[in-house]
Amino acid sequence: MVKAPAMQARISTDDVPALARGCAVLGTGGGGDVRAGGLAARRAILEYGEVPLVRLDELPEDALILPLSGIGAPTVSHEMIHAEDEPVRIRDEVERIFGRPPAAVMSSEIGGGNGVAPVAWAARLGLPLLDADAMGRAFPEVQMVSMYVAGVPANIVIMSDVVGNVVTIRPVDGLWSEQIARAVCVASGSSALMADYVLTARECRGAVIEGTVSRAIAIGRATEGAQDPLAALQDELGAVRLITGKLTDLDRRTTGGFVRGTVTIEGTGDDRGRTLGLEIQNENLVAVEDGRVRAMVPDLITVVDTQAATAVQTEGLRYGQRVTVLAWPCDPLWRTPKGLETAGPRAFGYDLDYLPVEKIAP
Repeated sequence: MVKAPAMQARISTDDVPALARGCAVLGTGGGGDVRAGGLAARRAILEYGEVPLVRLDELPEDALILPLSGIGAPTVSHEMIHAEDEPVRIRDEVERIFGRPPAAVMSSEIGGGNGVAPVAWAARLGLPLLDADAMGRAFPEVQMVSMYVAGVPANIVIMSDVVGNVVTIRPVDGLWSEQIARAVCVASGSSALMADYVLTARECRGAVIEGTVSRAIAIGRATEGAQDPLAALQDELGAVRLITGKLTDLDRRTTGGFVRGTVTIEGTGDDRGRTLGLEIQNENLVAVEDGRVRAMVPDLITVVDTQAATAVQTEGLRYGQRVTVLAWPCDPLWRTPKGLETAGPRAFGYDLDYLPVEKIAP
């Protein structure tokens, strides 16, 4: 059973390490590098002060929410760090278009660096951070957000890159958001900062996944001081252990603004003689053993270091690593017909009917 996180009022430098660990786990391999996001968050808090963490019901109905995330290939963002002025340029463009400034920053995806970096962006802008996001994990494509699933019209996409370019897109729907934003991202070197679905607090109700920042911090704290970090993490997540073993084969390439590939893990210890394959597109999408699917999107599949129980992102996978693969259920929103159409296995080109991880993994 997934535990309900405790709400906290502010994010300090002491909270950043736990937040980063939790976001790495929720990133399911993607979402960007948490180390760079963590360093940026600590530096911004020291320079601008602690970041208030607010609930949706604490904001006025007409308050503008600014969802921010990096878009692109994690392998690129690992080396090409976001510029400090990118969120400022996007904030200024939002104020120019809407006639008023945003009242709070929200992470578009809590998974990976995109869950940690918004602390830095909020501190830089002098705004609170909303305890919510649009995925409850990480997904690789722009339309794979809760607002799209909830039927909220895609109103605007604003992008900025390290060079200083600002691009404003008015897409006809979420699918066109992905097509156009991805093209801009590739032109920017496969990494950019993006705001999409700039909505009021009223419009966000029922269209975002609440409590996810607190949840990430709770996940990160679960292993602190634990005698068996892996067991503590598995218990906190309510996860199934798919395999413990050694990474023996890796095919990873960056193309079209994504990291794509396959990973092979051979079992060790009690799992000796077993082999698990992972299919990736920024995130871990499908886990297969002996031709049988053990877990699939939109459920979460994360590779962690077996000893430390720290998540290993897609760009950090290496031959010979001793890892454990965990899988657990996604937010119920993704199991709706629209959620599965948007981010289920067929949305990624797999000819699979979705089955919940709790039914097929054990």
